[in-house]
Amino acid sequence: MPIEICRIDDRLIHGQVVVGWGQPLDVKFIVLVDDEVATSDWEQELYRLGVSPGMDVYFETVASAADRFAALAADGRVGLLLTKDIETMERLVARVPAIRTINLGGLHARAGRRPKLRYVFLSPEEEQGLRALAARGITITAQDVPATRPIPIDDLLAEPRTP
Repeated sequence: MPIEICRIDDRLIHGQVVVGWGQPLDVKFIVLVDDEVATSDWEQELYRLGVSPGMDVYFETVASAADRFAALAADGRVGLLLTKDIETMERLVARVPAIRTINLGGLHARAGRRPKLRYVFLSPEEEQGLRALAARGITITAQDVPATRPIPIDDLLAEPRTP
């Protein structure tokens, strides 16, 4: 499947995605799935500024991404699919059973979230969403860049042990 990675990253398109993942994987297109960004010309222009020349960006709603997923997966080029949150990825996976792996990238600190890794902070609701995705048989790992070791979801969500 040419969509090499399905990633959740709250910053969406930024240097770590374009350079850290895009260059090593030779990504030629990014599918940014976000209902708000897909309808905002201004935001789309901002995100286009962050991609390398020759890299296409497709802005999709959850519904349009689901409708186009087979065609995007059949593209001969390597692609990367991005959502900014777990809830959006859950909605997409519910419509696209072909998504079998998910990479957690940057989910940064904010009210209600607890640190899991230096780049992953989760609320109890987000943890529940990840568990629901994993229960569907989806492989979920946290990994900031390809050179680092992927952290399996069970390890990420394990409660810290007391000595």
